[in-house]
Amino acid sequence: MTTPDTYLKPVPKIDDTNRPHWEGAQKGELRVQHCKSCGTYRYPPARWCSECLSEDIEWVKVSGKGAVWSWCVFHRQYFKGFDEEMPYAVVLVELDEGPKLYSNLVGVSKDDIRIGMRVRAAFEQATPELTLVKFEEDN
Repeated sequence: MTTPDTYLKPVPKIDDTNRPHWEGAQKGELRVQHCKSCGTYRYPPARWCSECLSEDIEWVKVSGKGAVWSWCVFHRQYFKGFDEEMPYAVVLVELDEGPKLYSNLVGVSKDDIRIGMRVRAAFEQATPELTLVKFEEDN
């Protein structure tokens, strides 16, 4: 297992605003914010709802299912941790609940990624303290 000192890819800055998302990931759950006033689901987190400006929010577990909304392939190495994956794909997944998340697909060749491809959340333990949300094909 890697440690925070040996993990070479960028890691998120965890703070009070996004901590519930990352705590959920540690438990194998995908959590996003939900507006209790208008019902909008959203990520990334914010203090106010982007639809109705309410501050009445909660963190909820969502299905983790969605579809590839867009994707691109990185051919330039920005971080040493991606050496063995070059070139690698980054996907924008639209969750069934509405929010869009940037991530990676696991177990899918970049040549096989398609817009509309059904995916589900997969969780990758990066370090003992950090689990990343990735996606895999949902057959």
